[in-house]
Amino acid sequence: MPETGDAAPDFTVPLANGDVDSFTLSERLEDEAPVVLAFFPGAFTGVCTDEMCTFQDRLAAFNDLDATVYGVSRDSPFALNEFRNQNGLEFGLLSDYNKDVIADYDIEMDFADLGVYGVAKRSVFVVNGDVEVTYAWVSDDPGVEPDYDEVEAAVEDAA
Repeated sequence: MPETGDAAPDFTVPLANGDVDSFTLSERLEDEAPVVLAFFPGAFTGVCTDEMCTFQDRLAAFNDLDATVYGVSRDSPFALNEFRNQNGLEFGLLSDYNKDVIADYDIEMDFADLGVYGVAKRSVFVVNGDVEVTYAWVSDDPGVEPDYDEVEAAVEDAA
């Protein structure tokens, strides 16, 4: 798992933004840093919906800091677009359908009792324009949401 001060693993995945585009972290950092990568296990689930809606509710604060928020999950970009639409999310969602990013960030978890394998642990990484992780939070408990004030403070420090 990347720690604070490490270089963020670069990746290219589909971006669900109402359409489906391509997203490459290193390219986006040129204009959108700092970037908040909020990994979540799965769209349309209770805690994940609450988390993404809370980021939406706080989006103005992140925008005021010139930060860009992205949610990241294993869901397909098509499912993520529907999730965005149903929840009024104005930020992009990244589809790590092949689990490459989850593997690179070493945040894979399973819900073996449900037969669900290889989803993202609930995690937040803030990456600055130098491709450096300036904040890293990973929960082993999928029912725990991040400390949003702490994330916002980390973004302010990275800006």
